[in-house]
Amino acid sequence: MEGGPGTIRIPSARTRPQDPPGQGRLTPQLETMLLWLTLTLLWSSTCWADETFGPGGGTYFMISKNNEDELTGIRVFIGPVGLIKSIQVRYGSSWSEKYGIPGGKSYELLLQPSEHITRIFGRYRKFIQCLTMYTSRGNKTSFGKEIGKGFFAAASQNRKVLIGVYGQYRLYGLTSIGFLWDYPRGGMTSAQHKSVSSEE
Repeated sequence: MEGGPGTIRIPSARTRPQDPPGQGRLTPQLETMLLWLTLTLLWSSTCWADETFGPGGGTYFMISKNNEDELTGIRVFIGPVGLIKSIQVRYGSSWSEKYGIPGGKSYELLLQPSEHITRIFGRYRKFIQCLTMYTSRGNKTSFGKEIGKGFFAAASQNRKVLIGVYGQYRLYGLTSIGFLWDYPRGGMTSAQHKSVSSEE
């Protein structure tokens, strides 16, 4: 139907001359939705935590295990005002790529053979402020400052353990974080459980 004076007609997606067949552009919102749909299909629902913690915003990341090695350590980089700037995960004896913002002082949790991370407590404001990891051997290691709104994460089923981390980062550090859980494969080869710090 033709509109009256001043009416602007918007051509349908099928008839837009700037979008030849098969060459249409996705909006940022649709791209984000497709990204999370793809991630959901790649991982069964039992592997994902129920929620992501923090206000969010920025670049997405996901660190997940390969088919051979167990998670054997976590490395967190803390900025001068206590924000968690970036994070790495170790599988077997190899560290993943670091995700987040450059800089900060590094702190590590290295797991004993057959030790796993089973629960996580954290805090956030505009950025993730603190992560406290609890292991299957009763050990506890904290990263960052315990200020802000608290959250707690654990597997939805018994005997599942932490196998990966995902979230977002921008500006000064991590804006959100979530956790992947699954059953352990066993046979970890790792160094002693300890927390260490060193300048990047």
